Amino acid sequence: MIAAISIAPSGPASDPSVTADEAGSYSNAVAAVVRVIRASGLRNETTAMFTSIEGEWDEVMAVVKAAVDEAGRYGSRVSLVLKADIRPGHDDELTGKVQRVEAALQQLGD
Repeated sequence: MIAAISIAPSGPASDPSVTADEAGSYSNAVAAVVRVIRASGLRNETTAMFTSIEGEWDEVMAVVKAAVDEAGRYGSRVSLVLKADIRPGHDDELTGKVQRVEAALQQLGD
């Protein structure tokens, strides 16, 4: 499966040891969350709006939980947006899906 997640804390930091972001910014919290995701060893990709994680259901959901827990250190409340593509028996779809679109664009002459 691939899960695309966007996590944003709000409210005052619940952990006084973290450097909270200025109002309207999430870069410190997002960096901490991405560090957790990368440390998981699962395939992942971070873009401007989402981080995608690829693996088996239980693996991915465990990483999502750890990421939410990490974000919770930066706020008293956490918002999670999750979109999942659950396709058993398919691996390397994080890059495979993009490659198929690029190939289709080539066929269209773009």
